[in-house]
Amino acid sequence: MRFLHISDLHIGKRVNEFSMIEDQNYILKQILDIAAAKRVDAVLIAGDIYDKPVPSAEAVQMFDWFLTGLADLGKKVFAVAGNHDSPERIAFGAQLMSGRGVYVSPVYDGTAFCQVLTDAYGEIGIYLLPFVKPAIVRHALEGEIQSASPESYQEAVELAVERMGIDCTRRNILIAHQFVTGAGRCDSEEVAVGGLDNVDGTVFDCFDYVALGHIHSPQSVGRENVRYCGTPLKYSFSEADQEKSVTVVELREKGRTSISAVPLAPLRDMRRIRGSYREMMSKTFWQDTNTEDYVQVTLTDEEDIPDGMQRLRTVYPNLMRLIYDNSRTRQDRSVDTAAQVEQKSELELFGEFFELQNNQPMSREQTDYVEKLIERLK
Repeated sequence: MRFLHISDLHIGKRVNEFSMIEDQNYILKQILDIAAAKRVDAVLIAGDIYDKPVPSAEAVQMFDWFLTGLADLGKKVFAVAGNHDSPERIAFGAQLMSGRGVYVSPVYDGTAFCQVLTDAYGEIGIYLLPFVKPAIVRHALEGEIQSASPESYQEAVELAVERMGIDCTRRNILIAHQFVTGAGRCDSEEVAVGGLDNVDGTVFDCFDYVALGHIHSPQSVGRENVRYCGTPLKYSFSEADQEKSVTVVELREKGRTSISAVPLAPLRDMRRIRGSYREMMSKTFWQDTNTEDYVQVTLTDEEDIPDGMQRLRTVYPNLMRLIYDNSRTRQDRSVDTAAQVEQKSELELFGEFFELQNNQPMSREQTDYVEKLIERLK
């Protein structure tokens, strides 16, 4: 049986105030074409369907169109809620949709939904585990006197998997949305301070394939069959050098699984370009590139370009970010320790901050102005 693994659609997302709806519509059409061309039996959607718990009407309509397209192709769909989703909204209409082969995770209540499929090699159990954290599992089990009370993400996921009662002799797939220890992160992800959301991959040992969401870079963690497919689009410039893809998984008899990635071609790429303002505006620099791409421009000019963003957008209309790399920005200054800071006056601290930002001290006039302002504030 063949599956298409996707995740982290983040429908409705805005990146640097640019709406990604048009790009998402384009890439979802491409995914529909891949599902048909690869003749997959089912599509696994591993969470963060939407970018917000309360998605826009436009985002909901797009996902409805996408699910309908998959159902019309005769593909089963299995989807779970991610940390960006509202579990209740994702679960809405689940019973109705199951009539067309679309299965979505219910709000976690201490059990995980399981659907059993059958092929020439026997049964495949597909388990849906929405994003869980300790508080969610504790709340779901609070009526059970003898249930453990998980305090960490590791304990919460261990308990959730343990309660599935998995038959390890048959083939099993898990769709989940968690951070597995060892996975590489991107800037566009929601990060828990101190890695508190880490889960060890050994908790999934009984599954023949684990379709993960939450991490935006395509990668396997621990073993090949525990995999993040990554986002279908780039959502930060830390992903500029990645090639986005979807994952195709084929399960044969127990112990035989093949995994491949199918590349995706976006409507607009996300790129980083660098040079002086004159170079950036030169036709020889941009004429063989797609100037409609989302770009981050790094200018190496020593002086800031007045209205630089607006000027550059005459050539690069989807310029998202403008930064400078010159002697001022490269200046490396150390920050005083707390004890040293406490010994300095407000004027001295502000003067040091000004110099860090501008690579030159305040003038006498500026110093007098700030001194008077501090006195007035006091």
